[in-house]
Amino acid sequence: MQRNIKDIVRTMTLEEKASLCSGLDFWHTKSVDRVGIPSIMMTDGPHGMRKATEETGDLGLNASVPATCFPSGVGLAASWNRELIENVGRALGREAQAENVGILLGPAVNIKRSPLCGRNFEYFSEDPYLTGEIAKHHIRGIQSEGVGTSIKHFAANNQEKLRMTINAVVDERPLREIYLAGFETAVRESQPWTVMCAYNRLNGVYCAENEWLLTTVLKKEWGHTGIVVTDWGACNDRVAGLAAGQELEMPGNGGITDVDIVRAVKSGQLDVTILDRAVERLLDVTFRAIDGHRPDVKFDATAHHRIARDTAAECMVLLKNEDGALPLARKGTVAFIGEFARTPRYQGGGSSHMNPTRIDSAVEEAQALIGSGGSISFAPGYTLENSAPEPALIAEAVKVAKSADAAVVFIGLTDQFESEGFDRSHMEIPASHTALLDAILAVQSHVVVVLSNGSPIEMPWVSRPGAILESYLGGQAWGGAVADILFGVTSPSGKLAETFPERIQDNPSYLSFPGDGRNVEYREGVFVGYRYYDKKLFKPLFPFGHGLSYAEFQYSDLKLSSSRIKDSDELGVTVRITNIGKVVGKEIVQLYVEDIESTVIRPVRELKGFQKIGLKPGESKQVSFTLSKRSFAYWDQPTSGWRVESGEFHISIGSSSRDIRCTGSVTVESSFRVDTHFDLNSTLMDVSCHPAGAQFAEQVRKGFMAHLGAGSLDPVGALMFEAMVNEMPLRNIVRMGGGQISSETMQGLIAQLNGG
Repeated sequence: MQRNIKDIVRTMTLEEKASLCSGLDFWHTKSVDRVGIPSIMMTDGPHGMRKATEETGDLGLNASVPATCFPSGVGLAASWNRELIENVGRALGREAQAENVGILLGPAVNIKRSPLCGRNFEYFSEDPYLTGEIAKHHIRGIQSEGVGTSIKHFAANNQEKLRMTINAVVDERPLREIYLAGFETAVRESQPWTVMCAYNRLNGVYCAENEWLLTTVLKKEWGHTGIVVTDWGACNDRVAGLAAGQELEMPGNGGITDVDIVRAVKSGQLDVTILDRAVERLLDVTFRAIDGHRPDVKFDATAHHRIARDTAAECMVLLKNEDGALPLARKGTVAFIGEFARTPRYQGGGSSHMNPTRIDSAVEEAQALIGSGGSISFAPGYTLENSAPEPALIAEAVKVAKSADAAVVFIGLTDQFESEGFDRSHMEIPASHTALLDAILAVQSHVVVVLSNGSPIEMPWVSRPGAILESYLGGQAWGGAVADILFGVTSPSGKLAETFPERIQDNPSYLSFPGDGRNVEYREGVFVGYRYYDKKLFKPLFPFGHGLSYAEFQYSDLKLSSSRIKDSDELGVTVRITNIGKVVGKEIVQLYVEDIESTVIRPVRELKGFQKIGLKPGESKQVSFTLSKRSFAYWDQPTSGWRVESGEFHISIGSSSRDIRCTGSVTVESSFRVDTHFDLNSTLMDVSCHPAGAQFAEQVRKGFMAHLGAGSLDPVGALMFEAMVNEMPLRNIVRMGGGQISSETMQGLIAQLNGG
């Protein structure tokens, strides 16, 4: 339906316009019936719609309308499957349509800075490229159904500790390269209807009123056309927030801050044109939701459960598989040990906790899968409420495991150990789970561990079981998906979207997380996750991008479209992948870029491309990538822009960040020209790097070395003097050179180098 939004705004009173800038209640925007502006509804929904029922009131934390629960963000990212993510998004969009929900609050794309962050289960990755790609396709899927999204939490919301007041202190380079890059990709390439600003401060200013973040970067640089909505309760100063680019405060507050806006306009503190622009954006999103709604839409809960099962299987990561421990034979007796096998932990705790349409248990699904050819025995081993070992339950589990051909031990993190609202203090699993595993390993030689957790855990027992399957928080169809993987119906194909360190002390943020109560300093800079472990030559427990398969893949025939390009050119990369195994499988082919020599400290390699492909035994496929300037660039703080330095770059293709299978080389010519200004504090080395000063610098170097008597020194002394002279400021060349170079001559050289 065509409307002239500017005309509508012109007919509104000041009070009506101000009223639209805050919610009606917990989930709805306000309407202005006089001019035909309706109310729309928002709900939580990163991995499933959480629409509150009328009986539960505003929050809906205890009960909500039944909806399909898909794997949480940590699992979705581990699929590395753009098409799959978009398909999940479409299913989420259809369910929102069926319930007349205008905007789903998600996806959550904050970077996993520390394994301890309580909300990591909801976030995608430690890597901004992977994060951006997953977010982009998630948003496209939902919005293709006429339902908006709210990408969150913008920005640097990387902990739960004091999240409403903490000040994240982050230099612009890591902000741009790590913490904003995922948002940037999603905004530029999928245009989420709304962006949810975070609770925290960023470099001293609340995100909800940070003009640099909300207007300079988001609206002007990235071209966001939607609205900024606060996280629920994130508004600090409503007028300052509106002026900074924050259009909608949620939840509703009874109109308290609407009065502040009216007062600010009447007093001249706030220009009414700022309010008008905000209302125009609000109306554009509102009418998009109204026009996109299709009241006849229904969703097939059974079909969506099937999507959830297939998705969960692709999200699971086979961390270890020795001596053919998996897949399990579909005969004999397999003991399923651990309460999670019967009562799965399939989603995280907090605002995204939803009411699934059904829940599959691994015990029941496994028995249905293997049929009469075998049997599944079960023992709980622990209770969900108690983290202390319970001897009677462990004794029962040992008895069951002893009499079985193999034992699958289901352990991980309970809701008490990780949830929105608090950060973990360690990476350990409950003592009851560890004690159970130890007891089973003592009596059974064929042990498989299935993990249910939303973040990395320590595994001092990692060498003992034959196989370890990371199932993450797999959604309502987790039980069936686990059975499919364990018994070989599906070959595992997920890969880690985060590094698993051996211990929390190895993590780069360890010394500065979660801050001093007022500030949290991101001292590790760009060295987050694998970027840090690779640079420090630390061997993690499991590296970024790691994941095994029942198939086996061979990499060959890497080709680059050119050996030399300009930074404005694109580079084509192809590689051939062959399934040399015996079963159908999917491989995630990862492309990393490495700057061989740089004037700034850069990571060893960075993910800049990936493709997930399926191959039958003996089948080969060529995988193609296209790299652009951004693939080779870093954020240059002095010039506030993306810069590529001239030189050699390695293009590495592999199965993980530590499993590189083939490497090529390209020389990139930078278009960046340094506007260098020389003065008496410039060094001789600075001058020698300038074409017009190189010959002069060499002559001065030789003369100065001779003047200092360096020729009579031993080799070590000569090296020391040469290094000292190279780094000596030009003023000292004049003062200490014994009159070889006059002040006038030096000033003339400086003027010449500066173009004078």
